[in-house]
Amino acid sequence: MNTCLASSRRNFLKTSFLGGLAFASGGFASAVRAATEPVLAQARTRVALTTGTDRAAMAFEGLKPFAAELKHAIGSRRVVIKPNNVAIDRPLCATHADTLRGILEFLKSIGKLEGAIIAESAASGPTLDGFDNYQYSRLTGQYGVKLVDLDQDELELIHVFDEKDFRPHPMRTCRTLLDPNSFVISATRFKTHDRVVVTLSLKNIVVGAPIKDAGFRWGRDSKPGAKNDKPIVHGSGFRGLNWNLFALAPRLHPHLAVLDGLEGMQGNGPVGGTPVDHRVCVVSPDWLAADRVAVELMGIDFAKVGYLNFCAQAKLGEADLSKLEILGPALKDHIKPYQLHDNLEQQLIWTRPAQG
Repeated sequence: MNTCLASSRRNFLKTSFLGGLAFASGGFASAVRAATEPVLAQARTRVALTTGTDRAAMAFEGLKPFAAELKHAIGSRRVVIKPNNVAIDRPLCATHADTLRGILEFLKSIGKLEGAIIAESAASGPTLDGFDNYQYSRLTGQYGVKLVDLDQDELELIHVFDEKDFRPHPMRTCRTLLDPNSFVISATRFKTHDRVVVTLSLKNIVVGAPIKDAGFRWGRDSKPGAKNDKPIVHGSGFRGLNWNLFALAPRLHPHLAVLDGLEGMQGNGPVGGTPVDHRVCVVSPDWLAADRVAVELMGIDFAKVGYLNFCAQAKLGEADLSKLEILGPALKDHIKPYQLHDNLEQQLIWTRPAQG
């Protein structure tokens, strides 16, 4: 730590990146192996692509090819379905209830529905209010699934990087998403982003894990003293967030990605963007492969997405399109370029050397 603090900013970032690769492949080798075992078990990583106008059917059909694999992988673990509710009252930014319905129908079909939960820590306000607004409560009676507010979860303290002072900062994190006995499904939609270009399955888990106090509401009527730890994971800048998403991936990656692109969000996401009529869905047990395919379908240059490139370099999954087997229609036939955020050039600072 003393050496890092004495280094120039440029040398620090270089050293920390190489150290992070060692962290991912050395000290936490078991976590990385767990993340990549589905990839190594077969010659080509499979990613399902479905198309249509029925979210539930698209998710269900995308999951079917992995039925035996997922039944084995889940085993006796509790299934945790993590939607993306960055805001609690803007449907375009949130996971649609029909996507969750398709996942629950699939779990029912393989005998893994019992004990499943839908769990979230919404960014902008009370999580359960968001569940009501997005009609998730209708799923509880039909499937017996429990709705869980991760802000009320048991906590674990983990540390993340901050680019302003180059020090580790403590962050309160929900234990459910860290628990090795949880089988985590990331269920989110295609969205552009204001800090890391695009937000998909990995970011949904990593940024959903930090918790906030009861009574916290973003920018309005927040209870005095109520704190929100989600900004801590952002690392005070574009470099910081890209790095933290990568560094936390070995512990906070999803075990299954279900990406809804029936109606994506382009432009000033992840909340203020506009709809894209895309009519696709991407599913894979390899979260990085799923995110890579989604980036391609969105017509985005993968080289611009820092954290996913870091994860690819560290072999946390498969990001080489030539090594992916696409189950379903041809990828090239469903690419629809998304407009990126207005501040894209600022976001790409991660591609340039840090100034000393």
